[in-house]
Parts: sequence; C-alpha cells; structure tokens
Amino acid sequence: MSAPELPSRTRLLLLRLGSALLAVSQGVIGGWALLGPDSFFRAFPGAGVGWVALLPPYNEHLVRDVGALSLALAVLLGYAAVRPDPRIVRLAVLAFAVYAVPHTVYHAGHLTGYPAADVTVQVTGFALQLALVVVLLLATLPRRR
Repeated sequence: MSAPELPSRTRLLLLRLGSALLAVSQGVIGGWALLGPDSFFRAFPGAGVGWVALLPPYNEHLVRDVGALSLALAVLLGYAAVRPDPRIVRLAVLAFAVYAVPHTVYHAGHLTGYPAADVTVQVTGFALQLALVVVLLLATLPRRR
C-alpha cells in the first residue's frame, strides 16, 4: 500500500499540522493533569463538565503520571511537527496510537452515566483523533515513483 498522491508541500504541511494538533492537545491535557491533578479530575474537559470525576476514585499519583506521559507524547509530536520527516512523524504517531487506541476502546465501553451530549462529544472527538492518526500514517508511507 502506498501513500495517497499528494504534492510534497501539501504532504509536509499535513504532517506538520497534524503532528502539531496532536502535540498541542496532549500538551494541554498533560500540563493540566500534571500541574493541577485535582482540578483536572473534577473539571476536565472544562466548561462545567467533569468527565474524569464520573470514573472515581481520585488518585493524585495516577493523574499526575498520566499528565507527565501526555507531556512526553506532546514533546515527541511537537518535534515531529517541527521536523516533519515522514519517519519521525510515523514514529510519533505510532507512539501516540499505542496510547490512543486502548484509551478510545476503554472510554467507548464506559459511557454509562454520561449525558447524551457528552457521549456524542467524546465519541466524535475520539473518532476524529483516530482518523487523524490514520491519515498521518498513510501520509508517511513511501510515495509511488
């Protein structure tokens, strides 16, 4: 299987922007969880919604560790955004997928107790995130000659 035929500049822009989007999302989540674990537990994703609190109990150590690991992914994805070499982006996106796929599967099976609108937002967000992973992985495949 080879990557879709994209002009080199378009491909690099896609790799750069996709990696940057994933890096920023992981950086925001990771920074919040690491620096304010109680706030993250009670209020994530914000706007008066508390998704994590619906899956108790609170564990400061666990929330901080998740934050630190999210920041580690953000560093790797950020580097891929700055240096959008297909091999670097592929490594970063695969590392992200190792986290994102099981995370998505877990949440898909644990939606009881969430309001319908929150379920829709969560499922849509996870689906878009995984779609971006697939698009970026396809864009890193060797090009046809």
